[in-house]
Amino acid sequence: MHEFSQRSTYPVPVEALFAWHEQPGAFLRLSPPWDAPEVLRQEGGIRDGAQVVVRVHAGPVPTTWHIEHRDYIANRQFRDVQREGPFAQWVHTHRFEALEPSVSALEDHIAYALPLGALGDTFGRNFVHDTLVRVFRYRHAVLAGDIARHAAYANRPRLTVAITGASGFIGRQLAAFLSTGGHRVLRIGRGPVVPGHTDISWNPDRGQLDASALEGVDAVVHLAGASIAERWTSAHRAAIKTSRVESTSLLAHTLAKLSRKPRVLLSGSAIGIYGAQRDEELTERSALGSDYLADVGKAWEGATEPASRAGIRVVHLRTGIVQGAAGGALAKQLPLFKYGAGGPLGDGTQWLSPIALDDHIGAMHFCLWQDTVQGPVNLVAPTPVTNAEFTRTLADVLDRPAVLPAPAFALRLALGREMADSTVLASQRVVPAVLQAAGFTWRHPTLADMLRFELGLA
Repeated sequence: MHEFSQRSTYPVPVEALFAWHEQPGAFLRLSPPWDAPEVLRQEGGIRDGAQVVVRVHAGPVPTTWHIEHRDYIANRQFRDVQREGPFAQWVHTHRFEALEPSVSALEDHIAYALPLGALGDTFGRNFVHDTLVRVFRYRHAVLAGDIARHAAYANRPRLTVAITGASGFIGRQLAAFLSTGGHRVLRIGRGPVVPGHTDISWNPDRGQLDASALEGVDAVVHLAGASIAERWTSAHRAAIKTSRVESTSLLAHTLAKLSRKPRVLLSGSAIGIYGAQRDEELTERSALGSDYLADVGKAWEGATEPASRAGIRVVHLRTGIVQGAAGGALAKQLPLFKYGAGGPLGDGTQWLSPIALDDHIGAMHFCLWQDTVQGPVNLVAPTPVTNAEFTRTLADVLDRPAVLPAPAFALRLALGREMADSTVLASQRVVPAVLQAAGFTWRHPTLADMLRFELGLA
C-alpha cells in the first residue's frame, strides 16, 4: 500500500468546515475540471452507505469510479472507499480537527494500491503521486476560496435561489457553490420535475413557466441560452436570439406578477454587446455596438424591463471569455495547444477579456448580496490581453510551442465571415469598472493565474 496526505487550515469552526462537505455541491466543487468529471449517480450525502459513481476523462479512455462513503463521525471524519475503479485498493479518509474555536484543519489521507502489482508500482507510482499532489492542491485551494466567500456573508440569512441553465458549464458550478454555502437551489429546466435535476419546469418556446413555484424565492439567476459556438446558419442565428430574448421576457413578466417577488434578478448578457471596438477601453458606460451580437445583447437586456418596473433589482451579467478547463473556449483550445498546434488567431492584435470560471461564480455571488449593484456589470478580470498574449501565456503554462497561426481568411472560411468577425476576430478591451468600484476581489486577476488554477498547474 502507498500513502499520500495533504493538510490545510481554515479560519472557520470545525462544524462549518465539516458542514461544507455535507452539502450536495461539495463533490462537484472539489472535482478537478481538467479531468472533465461526470457524475453518473449520487445517492445520499457523506454518511455511511452513501455512494457516488463518476466518470473521469483523464486520458484517451474514460475511467468509471464507484465510491462508497463509510466511517462517518460528525465533525471528525468520513471515508471514501473504492468499490470499483482503476486502483487495486483506494481508501480516502477526510479528517477534521478543531484547532481553535474559529480555526480548523482538514487532512486528506489516501491509502492506495496500484493495479498489476510490481509492474504497476514500477511504471505508475510516480505518476500517481504527482497527480495526487496536483489534485489536492487544487481541492484545498477551491475549499479555501469558497469558504472565504461564504464567510463574508455568514451573518446574512440563507437564500433560496432559482437558476435557469443550471445544467450548463457555468450554471452547474454556480448551483454547486451556492449549495455549499447552505443556500437552497431550485433548478429551472425543460421537461418534467425531477428533484435535484429539474425543480421547476418551464418551456420558453410555448410561454410556459410554473409561476407558483417561484413565489417567495429570494433571487433568480438566468443563464439559459443557445450556444454561439455553433456555425451561424440562419436557423441558429434565430435560435441564439430567441432563446435569450423570449426566455428572459417570459421570466421577467412572470416575476413581475408574483405576490412575493424576488429581491434580485441576475440575467445573462455578454460583452459582445459592445461590438468590435479595437483598442478602446470599455466600461459599463461605453457605447454599445451595432453588429448582430450587439443587437442580440441589447434585446436580451431589454427583455428584463418588466422585472425592473416591478421593483426587482436587475443585474445584467455582461460575461467575458470564461476560462474553465471543463467547458467554454478554453476546453476547445486545449487539445490543439497540448499537441503544440496552437497559435494566434488572425493577426493576434485583437483584445480579449477573460475571467476565471471560479471568479465568475464569485462575482455572481457578490452581485446577489450587493444591493447597490444593478444594471450592467462587466464580468471580466481586471487585465484584458491581446490574442497574441493569450496564445503565449497558454503555451507557457502548458510548456508547449504555439507557432501555428490561424489566418483570418481561414477562420472566415471555416466559421463564416460574420461569425468569425464577431467572435474570434473581434477586439473587445473590457474592464470591470462596476465590480472594482463595489469592492469585489478577484482570486485569479491575471490570465496566467486563472489558467494555472483551472489546469491544476499553479
